[in-house]
Order: sequence, then C-alpha cells, then structure tokens
Amino acid sequence: MAKLRKRAPASRGPNRDTTAYEPTPQERAISEARQRRRAAKPPRARIKVDQEGTIPRIGPDHPDVRTGVNILAEAIGSDSVDFLDGFLSQLANAGSQGRNPDERGINFMLSVVAGIAPKDQVEAMLAAQMAAVHMATMTFARRLAHVDNIRQQDSAERAFNKLARTFTTQVDALKRYRRGGEQKVTVEHVHVHAGGQAIVGSVEHGVGKTAGRENQDDAKAITDDVKGITHAHQSALWGQDKEREPMPISGDAERTVPDSRRPLSGRAKR
Repeated sequence: MAKLRKRAPASRGPNRDTTAYEPTPQERAISEARQRRRAAKPPRARIKVDQEGTIPRIGPDHPDVRTGVNILAEAIGSDSVDFLDGFLSQLANAGSQGRNPDERGINFMLSVVAGIAPKDQVEAMLAAQMAAVHMATMTFARRLAHVDNIRQQDSAERAFNKLARTFTTQVDALKRYRRGGEQKVTVEHVHVHAGGQAIVGSVEHGVGKTAGRENQDDAKAITDDVKGITHAHQSALWGQDKEREPMPISGDAERTVPDSRRPLSGRAKR
C-alpha cells in the first residue's frame, strides 16, 4: 500500500526554483484548525514493534515506558494492565497480514479504537471488533474489484455485504450500550381532531421496567401533563337550508294484506 510522503525540499541545483511554497489563506486556516484540534485531544496512543532476537516485541511508542502505558490505557478506557496486554496482543493478531506483527496495521486499529473513545472495557472490545470488521470489509471490497469470474464475484459480494451489515449492527449496539437501555421518543407535528388528545413536547421513558408501581407513576405523570390540552367535542352547526315538511310515518294500525294465493285449476276448493 502506498504511504504518505512528505514534500521533498527544493533542489539547490541550477535552474531550480528555490522559492518556498506560500500557503493560501484557506490552507493556513485549515492547518491552524487542525493544530487546535490536536492540541485539545489527549496524547496520541501508538505502539512500536521491536525485535528481540527472533521474537518480536510490542510496546508503547514513547520515550518513557510508564507514560506510554498510561496513554495506551487511557485510550482504551481501562485501568487494568492485564486487559491492556491482552488487548494489544489481539490487535496485533487481527491487524497483521503475516506472522510478524505489522506495526502500521496495529496502529491503524488502535487509532480506530482511540477515535471511538471507549469508556470501559466493553466499549473497547466492541471498538476493536468494529476495527477488525472494517479491515475485513475493505479486504473483500478489494477482492470484489479484482475478480476473474462470476464465482469469485458472488463469493466476494456475499462476504462484503455480510461484513458491511455487521458493522452497522455494531454501531447501533455501541449507541444502545452508551444510552444504558434508555429510549427517547420525540413527538412532533401532532394534528389533534375534535374529541382527541395530544402530548405536546418530547416524552422520555426507560425500557425494561417491571410492571407495577413504576408504570402507574409513569401513567399518572403523562395524564397530568396532558390535562387541560383536550379538545371537547363540538356539536354540528345548523345549515342555511329551509325547514322542510315532515314526511309521514306509517303507524302501527292493522292493515289488510292481499291474499297472494290463487286457486289452482283442477283442485277442489277447501
């Protein structure tokens, strides 16, 4: 993969432009804004891979090991050294292509975790899984772009779609975990008709409560909030049409019903 390279300094040879580049006002504003954002964030957590003989070693990329360990622990939201050691080992296994640890790949996954800013170990593990799923998704995206036949295309497409859906599910799971199981419902643009009731504003309620006193209190609170907002049913208005003569209604008097039976020929009358 291509790496970002810094701009080479201007050559000092003959017929070479030695004038330093002058950034535009927009470019200077972008650089200053980036520097302010970086200054407001905690120190960047990074690891480095060293070789101790034939065995690679993973450690904090910092002049002072103790300070580097504290920065790494703060980045993953954990105070446990054992968790940090196992966490970095798992990142090394997931972020490396070959047998040897890939320092660049591990630091990429670590930057993803630090960017999510986990508050505890559960969020750190979920962030690591999200980073791993993202890397696998991009791997199959590359394979999908370089297939040789339909069979390879179908296989890469199925894997890519599953991984992409898994990532969005992980994002939703992280949001739900950070909300602590609470659910917020916002009601807007409510149209109230005659005889109806409405709740004006937002309604917040928790999920997972047991039936009982809590539900009764919630129902009473909602009833108190909507009291006075009801719209009474209004009777229909009389129109401008003139009154008409009443139509006669048949009474209950007995009436003679004609006999529908007719005498049949060839039969004696009874």
